[in-house]
Amino acid sequence: MTISPWKLIKSKKQSSYKVFDLRIDTAQSPRTEKSYDFYILETGPWVNIIPITKENNVVFVKQFRHGIRDFTLEIPGGMVEKNDTPRGAALRELEEETGYSSNKIEFLGKVHPNPAILNNYCYTYLARDVEKNGSQHLDEREDIEVVLIPLSEVFSLIKKGKITHSLVICAFSFFILENPSLLKL
Repeated sequence: MTISPWKLIKSKKQSSYKVFDLRIDTAQSPRTEKSYDFYILETGPWVNIIPITKENNVVFVKQFRHGIRDFTLEIPGGMVEKNDTPRGAALRELEEETGYSSNKIEFLGKVHPNPAILNNYCYTYLARDVEKNGSQHLDEREDIEVVLIPLSEVFSLIKKGKITHSLVICAFSFFILENPSLLKL
């Protein structure tokens, strides 16, 4: 069976918030011809970056996440601001959240974080030979602890459920695709 796109009947911005807008789309099924409402969070692109030191430690950030009311272990990341490129935003987030920087940056890939309800991409970068060159520059809503973890332990932490943020796991999936020999770690 070949499926077809749903026909958009109407689209209306419902509400606007600082980091996203709520849009309601009414669309018609090509199979049943019935119409349904779908709630979409419109938001700008996101970035994350895997920072690795010369000693092969990954610079992680530990922070409290209100959605789960618990701490997560993540790589630096955030939103691409209006005058930013994804690459520029990744470098900015790395420096702001950790105080680390690097000149060896490469693009690893991009994903739709949740295409059922979100309209954006998350771009993933790798920073090699990162060095601590300053202090954190956190905004008022951020409390972030920097944690160095040997690269050789990261995949075990994912497997054990110590790293649960899906975009972080996606980032390391891209990393493995570029570095398949690390699967033996």
